Amino acid sequence: MIEHTLNKLAEKILGLDEASLAFLWDKYKTRMDHFDRSKEWEKSVIIFFIINAVRAKNHIFNEHVMQEEQLEKENPKKVRARRIPELRIIK
Repeated sequence: MIEHTLNKLAEKILGLDEASLAFLWDKYKTRMDHFDRSKEWEKSVIIFFIINAVRAKNHIFNEHVMQEEQLEKENPKKVRARRIPELRIIK
């Protein structure tokens, strides 16, 4: 049940625009920095880290894409060969 809920949350979070989230980063950072014993403060902390998680995910994704593009420039045949599955016709 909890894993299903987390997967649903992840799906919704993946649909969020990083630029819009970046705009909210300062707002939730400020709220998080001003501790109080409220649910609103707790939610602010969670939201702040969700924003950072999306930023980190995008950073990692972009790094891997850039590495793949660099490898393709350096050795296009090897990269292309790696993407094509090795299939054989069996009669």
